[in-house]
Amino acid sequence: MPKKVSVIIPCFNESEGLLLFYKDLKSHLPEKYHYEVIFVNDGSADNTLEVIKELRQNDSSVHFISFSRNFGHQNALKAGFDMASGNCAICLDADLQHPPKLIPQLMEKWEEGFESVVTKRIDHDSISGFKKLTSRMFYQLTNRLSDVKLENGVADFRLLDRKVLDALKSFSENQIFLRAVIQWLGFKQCIISYKAGERVAGDSKYTLKKMLSFALSGITAFSIKPLRFSIYLGLLFAALSFLYGVYALAVFLFTNNALPGWTSILMSVLFIGGLNLLMLGIIGEYLGKLFIENKKRPNYIIAETDLGTLN
Repeated sequence: MPKKVSVIIPCFNESEGLLLFYKDLKSHLPEKYHYEVIFVNDGSADNTLEVIKELRQNDSSVHFISFSRNFGHQNALKAGFDMASGNCAICLDADLQHPPKLIPQLMEKWEEGFESVVTKRIDHDSISGFKKLTSRMFYQLTNRLSDVKLENGVADFRLLDRKVLDALKSFSENQIFLRAVIQWLGFKQCIISYKAGERVAGDSKYTLKKMLSFALSGITAFSIKPLRFSIYLGLLFAALSFLYGVYALAVFLFTNNALPGWTSILMSVLFIGGLNLLMLGIIGEYLGKLFIENKKRPNYIIAETDLGTLN
């Protein structure tokens, strides 16, 4: 009996290019497998869901999950993984920057025994220098401060074996960072590089603000290094303050020189105050994550689907 492959496509306002993506995808799916193509509508404001339903009417392998609102790209992927019934699952975006023509190579690696086949993006020439810089900074910052190391350019375009999918189902954390989670899980892994295609329609959903938020979520989800950094910084300034106190006392006791100080004191107070606020912000970020996780709210709310209940 042929193996079944689940293809998961998160969608957010992708109606313009969805038909073009679907045709390209179907032309690159090897014929020797059974498929379920799961579109996850992440609270789109356009007619993305209507386009998916039209595809469903003409192709019984097409299925859909539609959220009650926008829950984010990572949760859209998580929903697809949770409901996938295949022997493996492939996830890719609908903008054709993740080229469907790479799918046969992913499946070849899977057949060789790899349980997690990850792709590494080589940016298209049309990508701006600023976008490339911020992307490189994202990985450098994440790797420096997180306990899980990610390859520069690793994308959410990947193939996961059934073993990995089953392991992912046990995760219920609210702000999930799948790239790091999958790396942390282990399993037999390989990486395939690809040249990113041009976006066929619409604009990128990953703004600089979202990239920073993404990096912060990844760092705080897999490391307490920022908290340790605040301890080390606090110890450093405590030591400097002590040495300065010894110096000031020595000047007062053994010389007739008055220490001029209004400017230096004001600058010191403002600087230390700023550091205190920074450290409180770091602590607050971790406390906020604990607060959100403690509520045990679901990762997403499904408003409509043709796949039935969660597996």
